[in-house]
Amino acid sequence: MGLNTPQQQAGVLSFYDAPERGPQINAKVLLVAVSIFVVIVLLFDHASLL
Repeated sequence: MGLNTPQQQAGVLSFYDAPERGPQINAKVLLVAVSIFVVIVLLFDHASLL
């Protein structure tokens, strides 16, 4: 009987071994885009309250 860690049982190690596919997005670009989106949503929400 081998020693199984929780990561192996949950399949986490096989997830990180998967080949990388899809677009690679810079974290700073994503943070700026999300921040701008949040500001726009808050502005529209505030404008609807007037």
